[in-house]
Amino acid sequence: MAIIGGGPAALLAAQRLAEAGRRVAVVEAQNTVGRKFLVAGHGGFNLTNAEPAEAFADRYGPHAAEFRRFLAHFSPTDLRAWALDLGIDTFVGTSGRVFPRPEHKPADLLRAWLRRLHELGVQLHTRHRWLGFAGATGLRLLNEVTGEETEWHPTATLLALGGASWSKTGSDGRWVPLLEQLGVQCVPFAPSNCGAEVAWSAFFREKVGRTPLKNVALSCQGRLVRGEILLTDYGLEGTPVYALTPQLRAALAAGTPAYLHLNLKPDVPLPQLAEKLRQRRASQSWPKFLAEVLRLKPPVPTLLRELVPELPVDPDTLARLLTQLPIPVAGLRPLEEAISSAGGVAWSEVTEGLMLRQRPGTFVAGEMLDWEAPTGGYLLQGCFSTGAWAAQAIRRYLEMKNEKAGW
Repeated sequence: MAIIGGGPAALLAAQRLAEAGRRVAVVEAQNTVGRKFLVAGHGGFNLTNAEPAEAFADRYGPHAAEFRRFLAHFSPTDLRAWALDLGIDTFVGTSGRVFPRPEHKPADLLRAWLRRLHELGVQLHTRHRWLGFAGATGLRLLNEVTGEETEWHPTATLLALGGASWSKTGSDGRWVPLLEQLGVQCVPFAPSNCGAEVAWSAFFREKVGRTPLKNVALSCQGRLVRGEILLTDYGLEGTPVYALTPQLRAALAAGTPAYLHLNLKPDVPLPQLAEKLRQRRASQSWPKFLAEVLRLKPPVPTLLRELVPELPVDPDTLARLLTQLPIPVAGLRPLEEAISSAGGVAWSEVTEGLMLRQRPGTFVAGEMLDWEAPTGGYLLQGCFSTGAWAAQAIRRYLEMKNEKAGW
């Protein structure tokens, strides 16, 4: 059978199918497989998360029900056991994120994985680009080294070509027209896990630059996320911002004002905060008071001046402002800069086993499907779990078809 793509979903599916005795060929347009996998490792390489199963599934938003099944089939515990079987031990960080031990680099894991695939007889065909379908079961492929175009007719096909962020790694979304020609509905791609754009004044950009705000909380449309954010020349970055991109995207699409509400003192109850504010002496400036009593040091005074030209003098009103400071968001950063993308093959187009309804024998996994999740291990886990799920469905499909000789 053939697998188009060389990311985590594709390679895990290849491993599972090869272990079941199937002959597998992996086709990748880039020079090497696992490019986005390695790029993701530059930010800390958290493979998954130790969050409880129910809460973990909820991270996939509208598709929590589907991912509950996928995670039950290939869980975070299974992922850690898989890595250990490759010789890569892992540990749980203070945030719940799961990392390889410090002595193991992303490239170490990928090399061990490729050795295992080689031992299992998986064939890797790099510099081969998928051009589309041929007949009921065929694939058109271009050897980009020789320029030769060929047709393959595998017993089954798995498409795992990624989404549309970080195109330099091969996730460029160029596959969308090829599926739409079959009548497969694809949801337009949109940036996910990306920065938010704010129209700062020239003074603010020059004075603040790139400055972190630690131990804060952001909220949007009723969802609250704690962590650290980064003030940038174009707006905001950081894990809380990334986690709220679905809510921001919805607000921006609706044409309503999109706001992130910043809580500068999430650990201090509102009444207690108001009581602290009442302690300010008339002779004491707000910047000095905020720095000394509330530990709200620069750039907080500049941020307050930027967003609220005149601070309220009433302590209760000011306390509410410090816990719900409205930041107007003008847009999201471009798709090319996003860590991941929303959009892709609509769920209505695939069966429970992730097979295309329009083309029996062709399956889809990973970021090609229309789902998104926050950073913190959920993206990689989602790719691994959908790859494992699709491999199981392919195996059952081939058994049902009574295919003795696999590809």
